[in-house]
Amino acid sequence: MTAPSTYGLSTQARNLQWLLTDLVEEVPGVNSVAVVSSDGLLLLSSDPVAGGAGGAGEPQATPRPKGPRGASADLATIVSGLGSLTTGAAALMEFGTVKQTMVAMENGSVFVMAISDGSLLGVHATPDCDMSVVAYHMALFVGRAGHVLTPEVRSELRQSMENTP
Repeated sequence: MTAPSTYGLSTQARNLQWLLTDLVEEVPGVNSVAVVSSDGLLLLSSDPVAGGAGGAGEPQATPRPKGPRGASADLATIVSGLGSLTTGAAALMEFGTVKQTMVAMENGSVFVMAISDGSLLGVHATPDCDMSVVAYHMALFVGRAGHVLTPEVRSELRQSMENTP
């Protein structure tokens, strides 16, 4: 993945993109990453096809496996749905707030972690990834991004994703 276009974005939005790019490039086994707002809209994506706020315009030297069907919208939908399902289950069981959800499948894993403002960080990873390493790096992202993801930055990222060709 090459660095996404940051033209015209605030420093906070560029920092979030940098953190997302770093998560995908530095953590072994991570295929794709999406940040979804509390209302289920895609804010950031590592999908190189997405362009705009989260996409990269140039091919990688080593191609990375694509996320679910290669579409950032698919991962965002999955992340939003899992977040909603687990939040409802936790409320029914009176277990408090959901911090992290992990679904291990035969050919991959999906991780969902809450960000302080109700947004969600979702990761699609290979079946042989080290789950503890993925979860650790997700927690680092959430810790660094949580205070930056203000309503203004969310609006800016949403608009940037909407303006993607």
